Amino acid sequence: NMRLCERNCMQIKDKVLDVPVIQGGMGVGVSLSSLAGAVAANGACGVISSVNAGYDEQDFKSSPFKANLRALDYHIKRAKQIAAESTKKGLVAVNIMTAVSHYEESCKTAVSAGADIIMLPYFKSAKEVEIFIQYVGGRARVLPLVETPEAVRCIDEILLLDGLDEIFVGLNDLSLGYEKKFMFELLADGTLEMLCLKFRQKGIPFGFGGIASLGKGMLPSEYIIREHYRLESTCAILSRSFCRTDMVKDLNEIRHIFETGLPEIRALEKECEKYSAYFRKNRKEVVKKIRVICQESGEEK
Repeated sequence: NMRLCERNCMQIKDKVLDVPVIQGGMGVGVSLSSLAGAVAANGACGVISSVNAGYDEQDFKSSPFKANLRALDYHIKRAKQIAAESTKKGLVAVNIMTAVSHYEESCKTAVSAGADIIMLPYFKSAKEVEIFIQYVGGRARVLPLVETPEAVRCIDEILLLDGLDEIFVGLNDLSLGYEKKFMFELLADGTLEMLCLKFRQKGIPFGFGGIASLGKGMLPSEYIIREHYRLESTCAILSRSFCRTDMVKDLNEIRHIFETGLPEIRALEKECEKYSAYFRKNRKEVVKKIRVICQESGEEK
């Protein structure tokens, strides 16, 4: 199982993650080896998106299946190599959607290439999670992403399955599924509170996301990080705005963003450890700010 080591690292079975932060797995051409490797090199968990990973391969149009699997293998190994050059203990995960063709082959390719974690996004049934666990076969850690109302409705059935290493709640997609005006409404309406309680009762580590750089976002990340502590979350996913790799292409610049941004988050974590008494007050402020944001959004329409 995964546990937080004195709030300073995360342990997933035999692997230790220095920074309990997971990079969000963005779309085609964004979450590949450069970004994932840079994240892992800084002690966090980098994520590679398997969707059309081979989009820029020469044979992509004629043989997309072969191109995607070849590129997926390459990017996982390259990200691992980038991470290995650092003394920090980062991990490399792969985000594989069940909707993609050749899903089983993608899982096996990710495992054989050395992925530390395989993520299952946007599932809608416990059966999908069960099959996913079987495909991985214990050769990597499994991380289902609760991102649909259907997944929430069958969460009790999912929590009965063997082989769950951790669960993550993807607030952005889940809020869209519930037709919310603002992704963090789920923090205010009790949905996330209910899920976190069920995860804690089953002893399954969990997290939710995402978070931007400190001081950014309509609801600043400082408030969200404090909610992570209050709800006993063990990790968070960095939002796309933390590092816009669609705009920043230089690996050294990407590395610099993480080398400066992550320590700021860790400093806030130390504050949370020391001043846990203000969590309840922060909760009230979060709910208040979310309601104001939603009210203003409604007035604009």
